[in-house]
Amino acid sequence: MAEEFGEKTEAPTPRRRTEAREQGNIPRSQDLTSALLLLASLLLLSAFGPRVVETLHALVKDMLGPGSMSDLSNDSATHGAFRGFVAIGKALAPFLGGVAFAAIAANVGQVGFVLSAQRLTPNLAALNPFAGIGRIFSGGRGGVRLLLDTLKIFLLGAVAYSAVHGRILQIITVQQLSFVQVFLLGSQVVYSIGLRIGITLLILAIIDYAYQRYRIEHDLMMSKQEVKEEMRRMDGDPKIKLRRRQIAMQAAAQRLKKDVPTADVVVTNPTEYAVALKYDPETMNAPKVIAKGRDLIATRIRQIAIENGIPILERKPLARALFGLVEVGHEIPEEFYAAVAEILAYVYDLGGKIKLKRAVTT
Repeated sequence: MAEEFGEKTEAPTPRRRTEAREQGNIPRSQDLTSALLLLASLLLLSAFGPRVVETLHALVKDMLGPGSMSDLSNDSATHGAFRGFVAIGKALAPFLGGVAFAAIAANVGQVGFVLSAQRLTPNLAALNPFAGIGRIFSGGRGGVRLLLDTLKIFLLGAVAYSAVHGRILQIITVQQLSFVQVFLLGSQVVYSIGLRIGITLLILAIIDYAYQRYRIEHDLMMSKQEVKEEMRRMDGDPKIKLRRRQIAMQAAAQRLKKDVPTADVVVTNPTEYAVALKYDPETMNAPKVIAKGRDLIATRIRQIAIENGIPILERKPLARALFGLVEVGHEIPEEFYAAVAEILAYVYDLGGKIKLKRAVTT
């Protein structure tokens, strides 16, 4: 019944996954990227922030000191500004580099290296505010997203309040503190709020990312009829057929280069068929066909045999029979023992590389 009504009960095929990836339809959570960036920024600021403050303090002290104020020429001002930019750049470099790395890692970790031209194409319909409002209030995913975002705001507000709840008395009496104490208190409060919000956002983002993966996987599900049609299209695609043929030809050529040089003799028709035979009395009960071919492949087998000094013998009926009856990797049937034994004996008499250690049973 599922197939009859076209219900999507089958897992998506690799081709469907590839097409979805090319279109940019892949699981990705913007909240996860934002949460990771926020946490990375806070941790980097905690690690490198004191150095930035020290650099700024030293720079201001140097620029407003007696030595600097005594020389107000253009060259001195330009040189001082350049030194200030360099000092600030060095102090901020680890922080900015770390943030950039975190942004790249957050995106690549979710989707990998994907460049979708379709996603980069301008879509003017997406700028229509009425369409967006309609999606929100039309129910479905838009309504669910609005509800989740509203709950997220309340949750983050509660988390932020928990960070300042224990410091309310200090905040109220801030007028009694010195400037340095106010600055330290403010930085501690902001850091505490940011860290808690970042952790909360990370937890929510992981849940959102898991939901995105589930939703896209569900959307990519296929009916049995869709799977059949896709397999039919793939089988009938000329490019895929050509690619398969090329791969098969490359694999066959590699096998010929590897197997034919190990043969004891090549039996030919002489030009239409070529069959390479090998016999090792210690591991084989009878000679084995290790390569065979017709027309162009037969020509290639003869070429490799000549290059490697493998004897080539013309035996028209035997070559035709072995080609048609014996698969590559199989030993020859008993009815060919006598003919093949004669050939191997002839090769041995000519000084071939194989030495028969026992007579072939006829």
